[in-house]
Amino acid sequence: MKIGIIGAGNIGSALARRLTPLGHEVAIANSRGPETLEDLAEETGARAVEVTEAAKGADIVVVTIPEHKVPDLPAGVLDGAAADGAFVDTGNYYPRERDGRIDAIEDGTPETRWVEQQLGRPLVKAFNNIYAQSLQDNGKPAGTPGRIALPVAGDDEAAKAKVLALVEELGFDAIDAGGIDESWRQQPGSPVYTKDFDAEGVRSGLAAASKERPEGFSATPSSPGTFENPA
Repeated sequence: MKIGIIGAGNIGSALARRLTPLGHEVAIANSRGPETLEDLAEETGARAVEVTEAAKGADIVVVTIPEHKVPDLPAGVLDGAAADGAFVDTGNYYPRERDGRIDAIEDGTPETRWVEQQLGRPLVKAFNNIYAQSLQDNGKPAGTPGRIALPVAGDDEAAKAKVLALVEELGFDAIDAGGIDESWRQQPGSPVYTKDFDAEGVRSGLAAASKERPEGFSATPSSPGTFENPA
């Protein structure tokens, strides 16, 4: 498949490292320009492109940038993807550490629903609850005892099926976590967040999740601070 990645941070870079050896044609972009991605492109075989080129012809486009940067993406940034393309959001809302207050999310809008509203495309939420190093290193063949499972939420069943299949290809059990209105079950502070559970553990964690955002993942009047000194 052709896969575009917008964002070359920890998750975006980990995906590039995993996807090209599987035979996928990967284009990756960041906000600083393709010249800053030359080392990653040489390492992975991914093609470094401008942000406006990442989606061109892509079967799957992964948006993996800080939440507060989403509104700054160029208008139509996802235009040009394949007609049946799937769009993935890996983002998490960190108001105290990075993003500051986003009123709609604080008021209960699921993070990826808010991102959808900014980008104007139906999204699939995936790869947000796993550390990048685990995503890069811990994929296992299907049937391996204790194989890590990842939740995948989305309203477009065809797009979600594409992403579920990609998760499996990367070496993780893919768990259908319902629609985007249920994707709060895998947000930061939820039972499945960064836990590397197996399939049974993910299903149990999703079922046990509370819609109330934990205090540590809600904004304060002085937000944001930094990851070292949250505000």
